[in-house]
Amino acid sequence: MAPKITHVSRFLVSGLTVRTINRDEFNQETAKIPGLWAQFFANGTADKIPGRLPDTPIVGVYSTYDSDLTSFYNVTAGVSVTTPNPDFNNIEVQEGKYLVFEAKGPMPTALFQTWAAIWAYFEQHPHVKRSYLTDFEWYSGPEEVQIHIGVAS
Repeated sequence: MAPKITHVSRFLVSGLTVRTINRDEFNQETAKIPGLWAQFFANGTADKIPGRLPDTPIVGVYSTYDSDLTSFYNVTAGVSVTTPNPDFNNIEVQEGKYLVFEAKGPMPTALFQTWAAIWAYFEQHPHVKRSYLTDFEWYSGPEEVQIHIGVAS
């Protein structure tokens, strides 16, 4: 799976956030991300966030990495907004170069498989360095997501 390269302008996301680490996410009893998304959808959070940009999808943002994929990071389930919201967590997606990987099919299986492919891609291409500033999932449909991985220019 060869990713596309794109330049992303900075944008702001408001939503709900958890702090986690990949080793916890591989264990159903300690995983926080499924609960974050369950809460986000069960409470209709996307419709409650003021200032949502029209016609923008739900976004999952990975940020505040301690160092790399083996360290702690934040995940925010949210929407693109015009200004920060005091009642929600706010994260600015960093401007820069991103590799875009496509996940298509039944979720969350397609998403898990694509993340595994992303990790394999970086293992096979050690000259391509992740920035570990922000990465994000852009949900364009119920069975389609574009995963944007920030890379050093």
